[in-house]
Amino acid sequence: MIRVFIVDDHPIVREGLRSLISHQPDMILVGEADGGDKVSSLVTTLNPDVLVIDLRMPGLDGLGVLREVQSLTPVPSCLVLSSYNEPNYVIAAIEAGARGFLLKHSAYTTILDAIRAIARGEYVISPNLVGVLFTNVAEFQRERLRQALADDESALRLLKALADGATTVEIGAMLHMSEATVKRRIQELIKLLGVRNRTQLVAEAVRRGLV
Repeated sequence: MIRVFIVDDHPIVREGLRSLISHQPDMILVGEADGGDKVSSLVTTLNPDVLVIDLRMPGLDGLGVLREVQSLTPVPSCLVLSSYNEPNYVIAAIEAGARGFLLKHSAYTTILDAIRAIARGEYVISPNLVGVLFTNVAEFQRERLRQALADDESALRLLKALADGATTVEIGAMLHMSEATVKRRIQELIKLLGVRNRTQLVAEAVRRGLV
């Protein structure tokens, strides 16, 4: 039996899922919550196999729940059931530990199949979200990298100087850094952007729209 726990602040959603699960011979509903604040303690007590989680809730939201339960033993498999199809929500949920992401208007059979799939350790995503992800993931990654560098103006200036052909000595004078510090920062940026050398660093920075 697949032990299921529902986390959603909408009573009608919980009622629908409760009825759906109750008619499945291989599933049992072990608990539900209308918010995320007490989910970790309930999961520890009830030990569900699968959490079906909404993202937008009062108090601790779905992403917070996903992050919290990753520290539990055993970690339940998590299926996000959301009304939001924006790529940033989907990617953030997957990064937080979700094994599945479906839209709330998905067919009942799709939801049930997804619960069974993630209980087996598989990953599931709504078919109509796949195209959205592929077309938006590059821009999402670019924006996330910009945000990672947003508080470090010197890193962006360093990348621009490299792109303009400046030497480490010239960059050091420009940014009031020692040559050793400039070299260290370049190595940090090489690692951050996942490239091998300065030439690739400049090319990747240009490709990502950082300079």
